[in-house]
Amino acid sequence: MKLTTRGRYAVTAMLDLAINGGPQPVSLADISGRQEISLSYLEQLFAKLRRNELVTSARGPGGGYRLARSGTDIFVAQIIDAVDEAVDVTNCQGKGNCHHGETCLTHDLWEDLSGQIHDFLSQISLGDLMERRQRQRTTARPVEGLLQTLSLG
Repeated sequence: MKLTTRGRYAVTAMLDLAINGGPQPVSLADISGRQEISLSYLEQLFAKLRRNELVTSARGPGGGYRLARSGTDIFVAQIIDAVDEAVDVTNCQGKGNCHHGETCLTHDLWEDLSGQIHDFLSQISLGDLMERRQRQRTTARPVEGLLQTLSLG
């Protein structure tokens, strides 16, 4: 699957915003520090996310970004689409010139797979990802407690 760092970073930054956001806006510098993504790169991504109405911005001291709507109403595919990223598994970027300028034998298969992946990502919201993360953290706590108990004994 061809998904560049642009799409991955956009989803990561939006999930960070969903987790750490709230009534107060979150600065890109904070996201940059937590996720180790270049601040200038985040600025480019968030300009596109704002134009696509996935985030809102607040200027001035204490400014930053908030989700434009609930995390349950923002889907991974929307984020990827907003930053002009394509989910594409064809070798021709969907152009159909994969075999000496002509459509290869398996072009339709790979194009259908790209559509299926996009449909799959259209069903996963930031809320789903937050819930999954919380479940993983909750499940890990008893194991961490057991490990601490064993190391103290």
